[in-house]
Amino acid sequence: MAMTQHDRLLIIDFGSQVTQLIARRLRELNVYCEIHPYQGVTMDMVRAMAPKAIIFSGGPDSVTREGSPRAPQEIFDYGVPILGICYGQQVMMQQLGGRVESGHGTAEFGRAYVEQKAQLDLLDGWFTEGREQVWMSHGDHVAEIAPGFEVYGTSPGAPFAITADASRHFYAVQFHPEVHHTPRGAKLYENFVKLAGFTGDWTMGAYRQEAIDKIRQQVGDAKVICGLSGGVDSSVAAALIHEAIGDQLTCVFVDHGLLRLNEAEEVVTMFRDHMNLQVIHAQEQELFLGELDGVSDPETKRKIIGKLFIDVFQKYANDIEGAQFLAQGTLYPDVIESVSFSGGPSVTIKSHHNVGGLPEKMGLKLVEPLRELFKDEVRDLGRELGLPAHFIGRHPFPGPGLAIRCPGEITREKLEILRKADAVYIDQIRKHGLYDDIWQAFVAILPVRTVGVMGDGRTYDYACALRAVTSVDGMTADYYPFTHDFLGETATRIINEVKGINRCTYDITSKPPGTIEWE
Repeated sequence: MAMTQHDRLLIIDFGSQVTQLIARRLRELNVYCEIHPYQGVTMDMVRAMAPKAIIFSGGPDSVTREGSPRAPQEIFDYGVPILGICYGQQVMMQQLGGRVESGHGTAEFGRAYVEQKAQLDLLDGWFTEGREQVWMSHGDHVAEIAPGFEVYGTSPGAPFAITADASRHFYAVQFHPEVHHTPRGAKLYENFVKLAGFTGDWTMGAYRQEAIDKIRQQVGDAKVICGLSGGVDSSVAAALIHEAIGDQLTCVFVDHGLLRLNEAEEVVTMFRDHMNLQVIHAQEQELFLGELDGVSDPETKRKIIGKLFIDVFQKYANDIEGAQFLAQGTLYPDVIESVSFSGGPSVTIKSHHNVGGLPEKMGLKLVEPLRELFKDEVRDLGRELGLPAHFIGRHPFPGPGLAIRCPGEITREKLEILRKADAVYIDQIRKHGLYDDIWQAFVAILPVRTVGVMGDGRTYDYACALRAVTSVDGMTADYYPFTHDFLGETATRIINEVKGINRCTYDITSKPPGTIEWE
C-alpha cells in the first residue's frame, strides 16, 4: 500500500541502529519517507518511487573494506538533494572521488562539539552560540573530501564534520543529527527537506482518507475479519476499516481470562455499542485457564496461549461466511524488520500478538492499513477517527496478558488478586496525573508468601511488585522515578484494599539488563 500522492523521501539504510529515528524526525515534519536496505535499492526502484530527496544512513561497516555497502553509483546523477550521515558521509566521499581512512587517532564516540567554518543553507539556525553539540560514533574518518565539496564544520576528531557540494545539493555530516544527544539535530532535517522542496503534506487527515479509499479498492464487497485485542493498534485498524466498509467487517475479541479488571466489558461495549461494529465476544476463559493449570514455565505459558489463540480465532472466523481478508495492525517498524539490513528473516512476532499462519491456512488475504505508520502516528490517526482519548493513550498490554505478570503457577485466586491490585495502582497513577508520563505500568504478583501483621493478627499473604517505566519505543526503558510519598501511599492502598497482598515492592530495573515485563 505505497503512498502515491505525497512527496516522498528515500532513506537508504546501511545498517545503523538508529535509522528509524531518521524516519521519525522526518514524519514529525510531515514528510513521507520510506526506509529501504541498500541491497534492495536499484535505479529502477528509485525511479518508480520518484523521491524528491535521498538520505544515506549510518552503518557499522567500513567503506575501506572490500565488498562493504554502497549506493548505486547512478544515484548521484539522479538530480535530487542527498544527505549522508556518518557512514553515509563516508560512502558519498568514497564513491565521488574522496578518500576514507581507518584509525589514525581520529575516531570519535560520544558527545562532541562542531564549529562552523562557512555559511550554508543547511545550517540555518545553527551555530547561534558559536558551536553545536553533536553525537559522534565513528572509527573511520574522511581523509580527503570529494571534488566539488567544501568544509563547513569541524570537530576535534573530525576535520570534515560537515561537508557539502552546494551546487549539486549534496550534503554530508559525520555525526548523527537524529539522536537526542544532538540537541538541535532536528533543525538540520528541517532545513534539508525545505531545500528539497517538501511542503509537509503528510498529515493524518490526508492519510485517513487515502487509506479508506485503498481499503475499499482492495476489499471490494468481500468480508473482512479482524482480531481485536483492545490494544491501540488493532483498535485503530478496526475503526479505520469499519469507516471504509461498515458491516463487511467482523471483529473477534478473544477473552482468555487473562485480562485486566473490567477490560473485556470496556472493549466490547465501546466497539459494539458506541461504534456499532460487529464484535464476536469469544468467552474462552475456561479453555485457556484449564490448559494453563499447573504450568509455571514462562515460555510454555506463551506457547499454550499462542496456540489456543490461533485455534479459537480460527473456530470463530470459520463461521463468518464470505470472509476473504484478515485485518492486522502491522506497523511500519514491523515492515522495516521484515526487510532488515542483514537480509535475514523478519524478527519473530509472537503468535498471540497476531494471527500468524492463519492467512495461509484459511486462504485469506491480508489487510494492513497501518503498515506505513509509527506508533505515535497510529495514536494520531485514532484521534482523527474519534476514538476516546483514554483509549488511544493506553499503555501497552502484552498478548499473554496477566499470565506473564504472574510468575510461577497461575491460579484463578492469584489472577483475581492481581486484577484488583493493578486497578488500584493505575488509579493512583491517574489520580496523581502521571499516566501520560509513563510508557507502561503494572503490578506483578510474586510466587512467594510473606508474613505480615494487620490489626492484631498475623497474615501470610502474597507480595507484589509495582513496575513503571519510561521509554520511546519499548526497546530500552528506565524505571519511573516515583516519589517515596507516592509509593508509600500506593502500597498502603493496595494492602488495605486488596485481600491477599501484605507486602509491596517497587522494581527499579532498567531495560537492559531486565525486560519490561517479568516473564
